[in-house]
Amino acid sequence: MGGSAGPGWGERAGGVVGPAVLLLALPGPVSSRQEMENILTGLCGTGPEDPLPLWVHGSIGHCFNQLTLNAIPHTILAAVSACFLGTPRSGSGVPRWPGWRCRIAASFILAVLFLADIIPATISQQELGPAYLEVLADGIAALTWLTHGVALLMLCRSMHGSTRGPAALALLTLLPLPSLIITLVWYCQSRTAWSPAHPAVSSRFTILCLQLASLLVYVISYLVPTTERHEFLSINSSWPQDQLISEPGTSVLVQQRVAEDGESWLSRFFYAWMNPLMERGYQWKLNQPQDVYLLPRQLQAARVCDRFYACWQKKAALHQVEEETVSLTSPIIALGDGSSDVRDSLHRAQEPVRLFSVLHAVFGLRFYSLGLLKLAGSLLSFSGPLLLNLLVNFMESRQEPLSHGVLYALGLFAGSFLGALLRNQFSHEVNKMTLMVRAAVISAIYRKALRVGGTRLSRFTVGEIVNFMSTDASRLVNFCLSFHEVWSLPFQFAITLYLLYQQVGVAFLGGLALALLLVPINKVIANRIMMSNKEMLQHKDARVKLMTEFLRGIRVIKFYAWEKHFSSRINACRAQELQKLRAIKYLDAVCVYLWAALPVVVSIVIFITYVLLGHQLTATKVFTALALVGMLILPLNSFPWVLNGTLEAKVSLDRIQRFLELEDQDLEAYYALGSPSGTASAIEMRGADFSWAPVKEESSSQPFPTGTLQLHIENLSVRKGMLLGVVGKVGSGKSSLLAAITGELVKQGGRVYVCDLEQGFGLATQEPWIQFATVRENILFGRDYNARLYEEVLDACALSEDLNILPAGDQTEVGENGVTLSGGQKARIALARAVYQEKELYLLDDPLAAVDADVANHLMRKCVLGVLQHKTRILCTHRTEFLEKADALVLMDNGRIVKTGPPADILPLVEAIPKFKDVDKRQKDKAPDEQSQEEDIETEAEESSQDNHLLHKEEEKKEGAVAFQVYKAYWLSVGSCLALSILFSLLLMQASRNISDWWLSHWISSISQTPNTSVTVCAVSLPSVELLLFSTVGLVSPIQALDTAPVPSNASADVNFYLMVYGSIAGANSLFTIFRAFLFAYGTIRAAVVIHNRLLQRVVKATVTFFDTTPTGRILNRFSSDLYCVDDTLPFILNIFLANMYGLLGMLVIITYGLPWIGLVLLPLAALYFSIQRYYRRTSRELKRLYNLTLSPIYTHFSETLSGLSSIRAMRAAERFELENQLHLEQNQRCLFASNTAVQWLDIRLQMIGVAVITAIAGIAIIQHQKELGNPGLVGLALSYALSVTNLLSGLISSFTMTETMMVSVERTEEYTTDIPVEPQDKVVQVAADWPSRGLVEFQHVVLAYRAGLPNALDGVSFTVYPGEKVGVVGRTGSGKSTLFLALFRMLELKAGRILLDGVDSRLVGLEELRSRLAIIPQDPFLFSGSIRENLDPQGKRTDAELHEVLEQCHLRDAVTRMGGLDSELGERGKSLSVGQRQLVCLARALLTQAKVLCIDEATASVDQQTEQLLQQTIRQRFADKTVLTIAHRLNTVLDSDRVLVMQAGRVAELGSPSSLRQQDGSLFQRLLRSGQL
Repeated sequence: MGGSAGPGWGERAGGVVGPAVLLLALPGPVSSRQEMENILTGLCGTGPEDPLPLWVHGSIGHCFNQLTLNAIPHTILAAVSACFLGTPRSGSGVPRWPGWRCRIAASFILAVLFLADIIPATISQQELGPAYLEVLADGIAALTWLTHGVALLMLCRSMHGSTRGPAALALLTLLPLPSLIITLVWYCQSRTAWSPAHPAVSSRFTILCLQLASLLVYVISYLVPTTERHEFLSINSSWPQDQLISEPGTSVLVQQRVAEDGESWLSRFFYAWMNPLMERGYQWKLNQPQDVYLLPRQLQAARVCDRFYACWQKKAALHQVEEETVSLTSPIIALGDGSSDVRDSLHRAQEPVRLFSVLHAVFGLRFYSLGLLKLAGSLLSFSGPLLLNLLVNFMESRQEPLSHGVLYALGLFAGSFLGALLRNQFSHEVNKMTLMVRAAVISAIYRKALRVGGTRLSRFTVGEIVNFMSTDASRLVNFCLSFHEVWSLPFQFAITLYLLYQQVGVAFLGGLALALLLVPINKVIANRIMMSNKEMLQHKDARVKLMTEFLRGIRVIKFYAWEKHFSSRINACRAQELQKLRAIKYLDAVCVYLWAALPVVVSIVIFITYVLLGHQLTATKVFTALALVGMLILPLNSFPWVLNGTLEAKVSLDRIQRFLELEDQDLEAYYALGSPSGTASAIEMRGADFSWAPVKEESSSQPFPTGTLQLHIENLSVRKGMLLGVVGKVGSGKSSLLAAITGELVKQGGRVYVCDLEQGFGLATQEPWIQFATVRENILFGRDYNARLYEEVLDACALSEDLNILPAGDQTEVGENGVTLSGGQKARIALARAVYQEKELYLLDDPLAAVDADVANHLMRKCVLGVLQHKTRILCTHRTEFLEKADALVLMDNGRIVKTGPPADILPLVEAIPKFKDVDKRQKDKAPDEQSQEEDIETEAEESSQDNHLLHKEEEKKEGAVAFQVYKAYWLSVGSCLALSILFSLLLMQASRNISDWWLSHWISSISQTPNTSVTVCAVSLPSVELLLFSTVGLVSPIQALDTAPVPSNASADVNFYLMVYGSIAGANSLFTIFRAFLFAYGTIRAAVVIHNRLLQRVVKATVTFFDTTPTGRILNRFSSDLYCVDDTLPFILNIFLANMYGLLGMLVIITYGLPWIGLVLLPLAALYFSIQRYYRRTSRELKRLYNLTLSPIYTHFSETLSGLSSIRAMRAAERFELENQLHLEQNQRCLFASNTAVQWLDIRLQMIGVAVITAIAGIAIIQHQKELGNPGLVGLALSYALSVTNLLSGLISSFTMTETMMVSVERTEEYTTDIPVEPQDKVVQVAADWPSRGLVEFQHVVLAYRAGLPNALDGVSFTVYPGEKVGVVGRTGSGKSTLFLALFRMLELKAGRILLDGVDSRLVGLEELRSRLAIIPQDPFLFSGSIRENLDPQGKRTDAELHEVLEQCHLRDAVTRMGGLDSELGERGKSLSVGQRQLVCLARALLTQAKVLCIDEATASVDQQTEQLLQQTIRQRFADKTVLTIAHRLNTVLDSDRVLVMQAGRVAELGSPSSLRQQDGSLFQRLLRSGQL
């Protein structure tokens, strides 16, 4: 519904919309009228001059009574009762409500009584009326009550049995009552009731009394009090058992309600089944997705996807008949539902399966058949103008009998009623289709992402893939809505042209030519808009991607004080995006203007042509032409937009198609099936070549730099049950080897054999992947909980301690990507997950890197050599001291295996094994109490987790209406002055439009009063041609046929005068229109700019705590979908809303001016309208919010899946993830379905109000006609406006509700611009340019907690680091080491104490200044996409020479040169470097800053010993005169320090030189040293 859906909408909404705008020139319907009269005369036995008399001898005519008051109400009752005949039976045992039996009995008795009445009626051919009439009336009534009785029986046995049943049904039984009473009164008046002379009459009277009595019994038994309270429960207890899909935590009430299934027709037409839900919404009881009904069976995601995949498989099978069909390894990717071959078949064939053809095959038939509904609805909407024509003629002529007028009014009622029903059902069915398509497309994208080879997936960024699921999928869905317009618009166009031809002959070609000229212009504009839109989306993608990186690395960005750099990059993207947005909005405005100005120009061209052809212009021709031209413009104008929507859908379809055409991981081609050396080997590789880039893309090294690592394994064989260590420098291909084993690389040759493939691998990746769930869910990873195994795993992975410390033990939620855990905890949880899966083959990628020596020792002993001792293990690590126990080692370099052999041979080649072996072995078995003293009291996770252990606050769902504050904020973003002028220009535009309509109506009236024109207003004989005008301009007029007599010249002068005035009004209107369109576009763009700037500025300044407790997805949502809404969707909807509001006001003014009496009807209807919309808006808002709330999990889950793809696949959990995605989707679709249906619920009620208005106007017009008041011109004008009332009413509510919904986006951005905590921005002290020049760091009694209510993470820490001193910080995981740095950089504000740098209190210095003067190498290496140069020096302050020098010192020079120099791209999160290399880049950054104080946080954990030594050397040389604080887990790095600071439980435990602390007996440092040795 983006800007592309077209300005036409906004404008059209002001006038009359839709095909109701029809002009008809009809010959008088003589023959049919005559026949009708003859039938009536025969039935009623009356004279031809008044076949259906309303009033006879002082009472209501019997014939009128029987036909309109008896037969018609009975027919309605019969039709409605018939709707309930299909109600399904419910389970037995429902407490029946007592009144049912009486009602059923009464119904059948009534049927018998009406049948009985036929006998005396035929016998007594008496003054009441002819026998035919009585038989007809009684027969209809008897049938009706019979149907009604059966319907009640069905209802009584259905779930309605415990309630009174549908109220509508009971109310309709009262309709025949007036007829019975009138007949009764007639009998009493005529005093023939008890005359013995007429036995037939007396018996009829008796039967009549019995009928009344039965009806009374019926009503009373309906009103018997019922036990309301159990209503809901009983409905559920009786619900058919097969539909119970209960969910945990569901309220009892709505638990089993399935939407729509098993409802009666009536309930389906009027959405009565939605009433309980609307009620709950109105009472603020819709608080969670479970409160919404379940989806109807045919819409449930699982069913839809099954159908979709089954069809996909069929197509795929057809495409590759020649391929082998079933694969041997298919169980690996089997989906459990038998669709295991979808994967194989998806893309082996040359010809990929087209998504479109599958959608077409699955949903096509049903979708196209909806066209019939659309057609019927459109045709019925033509009935309005047709009957209106007859009605106005009836008012003109004083000859026609009243009964004709009544019939026309009834026809108007029936036509508008049925049309409303059909159009409403059409929308509802289309909505259901869109849900099905959405489910299919989203799950197809998800399924694809799980199956694509990891290397191929990297062609798309995560942001792009998530966009396929959000933006592109919704564009496809919107296409479903616009498709039926594609054929219905030309259909309207053809009808209009034909009528125009009848009016002005060939002259219409001149105007048509001009109108058609507009089509290419519109097309050009539409294309420009398309192009801009495409580019805008690209800029948006780029901006969101940048934003994602910004949020991912927020800590590092704050450490380095790079916020300004990043926000300027984001703003640059935003500026390009806005430039395109401006283009779109202004082009839109041009379209609006063209649309508004066109009718006038075209009609004037037609008139000129007509005159030039030698004809005489008359009022009739002018009106007719104007109306028809107005109708022509509508299809012409909306067509480009509809096409545009179609083209957009095509673009999105192609984007998704491109993604679906990526090649899948083909495990059968990848792995060899048999092992050459028998069953003993677990893994074999022979002459295998691998690369990260697919072969064909090597040449176009676009996403992959030229230096991508190639892996070549000549010969590798791993026996079952052995422990193989893999060692080598940073970037030598250790992780790549593991990726090659799991099948994530592209194999270019050779053979790979792995035993027990189906089972998968236990994989612990180098960057641990943690899910956003509880710790236990992370470890179980979908397996059942086994207490014994679970405890064993926790113990082996040294997690028991940590869990005791976490606020809720293993039920503590960890944040996204495990933000709330320390690096070591993440690594151990990921390891525990792998171990718990009990696989045969374990691939461990440096799980020891992030933990300290003590824990590493424990993991090695208890886990790798303990729990896993009988499994096959491949362990990559830099901590060679642990590899002595391995069965064999592999030394890798540059993607090749250099040497294989026992540890004794290989280890000496890997230098730098720690020197001290003087650990006395007794120490190993120290007393347990000593050991427990070391254990830590708290961990980082606790520091940043809340008491209630659910870390992330559930996303706030604001209650109630959108606050006034939000509108005010938007108004201010636009600017008050600008906003007021927009409103004023709208007023001028609407006023000029209504005045032009009134002018035309005035012209008509003056024609009928001017005798000297040749237009005769005498009584015209019936066969004359009559005309009705009914145009978009909103004008209806009756015009008499013109004689061909020449018209006196003063009449043409008159015509000229009227045309002149009309033209000038129209001209003014088009001027106001263009003024308004451009003002509006300008205003909304201005708002978009202001809102984004405020939002970004606020988020950039937010505290770290905010980012830790808010999932990235939620913040990103603000920057992507909410902003898109503010940019594009909100202005579009707001435009329509304002046009509708002004249009409705204009309409009310005109209608009440034309028919003042209508006020009596309008007031109660207005009250009704108000209450319905209040009821609706509250529920709709809640449903929309629930929908938005359930949308985030889909995307969060998706991006989580993408980041953990290798682990999910290696552990064979893809199927389970797909199921989870389906559940999230189902939850979201439920809310969406309810929300769509609520719109239809409202729509049908509004349509009924519209029907009431039309019927009322017609009725009043007839009464005025009888009393000879009223001006036909004005009545025509009022009625023509009234026909569009429903569209306006529903347009007003839906556009208002949508505006409100879109305002929620403004509300959400406002919430962030005003509520999120920001870092203090003040600076009190101006420091010198070279501060801190000495590098003196003093902590004085520092106390710090992560958040209020949490224990202190630092508890009174005091120490001093002297200038140029090197201090090592050690301590167990979570002792507060990293927290020291956070305090130093003021990432968290202190509770007490202070930190001095060169004697200046850090709190007095501005944050940016403080952080930019300190250097840090953070624990997680953070790189952003961009060149290496940008990553090293984002502000661009250094020369190339400096950069090269630094890279040289960090031993990265060669790697960078291989990649293509400083300007080579790094890819998302630095994909093209290994983790160790990323650490080195971070070191290089620190070397570049000339800071006096450097903090290093485990910076060398992923680096091999050799590189490590070189680095230490570099740091020693480069930072010789600087103060260096290092957190290290490798004690040999600490031994070089001047002093060691030992932390424990947030306090300083020991501080002294390493040598003295080592000597000191029982010191913590000594214990740490010893436990770190093997």
